[in-house]
Amino acid sequence: MQAHQLSLSKAVLIAGPTASGKSALALELAQKTGGVVINTDSMQVYRDLRIITARPTVEEEARVPHRLYGHVDAAVNFSAGAWVADAEKVLAEARVEKRLPIFIGGSGLYFKALTRGLSAVPPIPAEVRDAVRARLERDGVEALHEELARRDPISAERLKPRDRTRIARALEVVEATGRALPDWHREGLPPLLPPGEFTALFLAPERDQLYARIDTRFGAMLDTGALEEVAVLAARKLDSLLPAMKAHGVPALIRYLGGEITREEAAEIGRADTRHYAKRQFTWFRHQLPEFEWIAPEAAKGWVEARLP
Repeated sequence: MQAHQLSLSKAVLIAGPTASGKSALALELAQKTGGVVINTDSMQVYRDLRIITARPTVEEEARVPHRLYGHVDAAVNFSAGAWVADAEKVLAEARVEKRLPIFIGGSGLYFKALTRGLSAVPPIPAEVRDAVRARLERDGVEALHEELARRDPISAERLKPRDRTRIARALEVVEATGRALPDWHREGLPPLLPPGEFTALFLAPERDQLYARIDTRFGAMLDTGALEEVAVLAARKLDSLLPAMKAHGVPALIRYLGGEITREEAAEIGRADTRHYAKRQFTWFRHQLPEFEWIAPEAAKGWVEARLP
């Protein structure tokens, strides 16, 4: 996309693995264009997880408008569909205010929903979700997978028999709607940003450098309040299957707080989980969203400047 094509009717999408420098790039672009930074990360939506998810600081958020950061309680089972509904409102506001929308994050599913659309699964009532989760704890994941094989054989075949979260989700959909998940996937919602309405960048650091940054950053998080943040979350005794309770580092730190493992063991688990997630992000974007242009972090500033009016 040439510079004259990047107008205020367009949007910029900045994706990349965790700790790749996305936030700094988005902040700089927003300052230069008068844009608005819109969170596209599934964990940074939770107000309970500012430090452990490396959300922008209060000072950074004050420099330019930031949207959809920390606006969801950890007790909420937030979904890509709920995020799209929120993003639609924020995008409309940006266009009214003539601000460049800058979507930034690492959640591939959110970016895919934004640019490709989403399945039309309706919201699942809390009582249905609670009943399925109770059965999961009582009967075990294998029993629920067997039930899913009877009621939604296509999903059961696709899922690993011990994938607790996705098996529970598929059963919730059948329970609540009477229809299998694949049926809903065929009736999708249109994309908020169709082709031609955005320019997309994937920050792709050299792997070893990225993993070193992840390890350093996790240690810094622990030194600046992440453990205390997780302790407050753990005290709420929320369902362990909730997305916020599975944020990288949270389960291991809860185990440390419970006396199961040492602080260093928890830190190493958190670092390893984050490195594995970064590896999956590379793979996911390469195969699922090839329209994103891969750029090394050191070249990103030039990439942005070449596209500014």
